Amino acid sequence: MATLDITPIAGALGAEISGVQLSEELSNTQFDEIHQAFLDHHVIFFRDQAGLTPEAQKRFARRFGSLNVHPYVKGMEGHPELLEIIKEPDDKLNFGGGWHSDMSFLEEPALGSILYGVEVPDYGGDTLFANQIAAYEALSDGMKEMLGGLKAVHSASREYSAKGQSAQARQSMQSDTATDAPEYEHPVVRTHPESGRKGLYVNPAFTLRFAGMTKRESKPLLNFLFDHSRDERFTCRFRWSEGAVAFWDNRCCWHYALNDYPGQRRHMRRATVNGDRPF
Repeated sequence: MATLDITPIAGALGAEISGVQLSEELSNTQFDEIHQAFLDHHVIFFRDQAGLTPEAQKRFARRFGSLNVHPYVKGMEGHPELLEIIKEPDDKLNFGGGWHSDMSFLEEPALGSILYGVEVPDYGGDTLFANQIAAYEALSDGMKEMLGGLKAVHSASREYSAKGQSAQARQSMQSDTATDAPEYEHPVVRTHPESGRKGLYVNPAFTLRFAGMTKRESKPLLNFLFDHSRDERFTCRFRWSEGAVAFWDNRCCWHYALNDYPGQRRHMRRATVNGDRPF
């Protein structure tokens, strides 16, 4: 018998869950329901989670796996597994504004990300999500067959270079430039390790080219996939409130943080759960 209320927010993906406080120890039944909702909806949301301490956020995240320590961005003081993602009112550079899947530049990319709204603007700062399983399933049989044999090269070298978007935008965060960032090959069509469903696994931030091809040769097909993957029919949108939590599956989701709150402060705290090598 269900103990939580799970309400979809869009046809493509996303559901809000109520009836639980993440600051408290979860029962096995509660965890199983949350885990299943995560697999079913790809991104899940919890509101009214005021008082979610760093320790409580890490405890919840660890129910899903070990926690990542970001290789280029300094973690929270005393909590290296947590990132404080802050935009101050006077930050001039664009913050957010790019579709991506977290940590796809790792050999074993992230399973998921758990973002907590510490301080949110009065308006703006929504986050969009895109279902990459639905994007794959909408492709023609011919395109699926062609992509099934391809791998793509992922790296942090572009985004976290000295002139990269992430490195420049994080004025409120201490980050290192990825001068010697490694490159890893991942399948363009990834099989989800838990659901067994296939989805696209490329993204504009960290995918550089197809394996065995030049950037110029790769660009037309990658651009098609990027445009297709963020089509409105595959998306949902979440409006933040203070104390809200979003937990998305990086194995089959993109996300996009809107930068439309000039002169306001936005303070988020993220835990990232380690994943496995895509297949």
